[in-house]
Amino acid sequence: VQLVESGGGLVQPGGSLRLSCAASGFTFSGTVMYWARQVPGKEREFVAGISNVGGNTNYADSVKGRFTISRDNAGTVYLEMKSLKPEDTAVYYCRVDLGRTYWGQGTQVTVSS
Repeated sequence: VQLVESGGGLVQPGGSLRLSCAASGFTFSGTVMYWARQVPGKEREFVAGISNVGGNTNYADSVKGRFTISRDNAGTVYLEMKSLKPEDTAVYYCRVDLGRTYWGQGTQVTVSS
């Protein structure tokens, strides 16, 4: 199983970013996928999840209405982030549960002026 995140960077408050997570080594189409984030000194927290066929999504209250999770048929899950706030600054991780939990290496998102 391999999860590779990309798309992070430095953005001003109010800006947008699109994160990608390229997944391989398992049956992507049959698996629920998640995004989570972590700041130093805090536990990793759930951000968004998407069902195996993409019809159902759910979000943390802190990002609802600003973030959108989606997936394609080729093994990539996305996180579209808009109206970014300084408190969204974190390392963002892709996650899949396959009997055990797998994480990607993470991508840093920094929201600062």
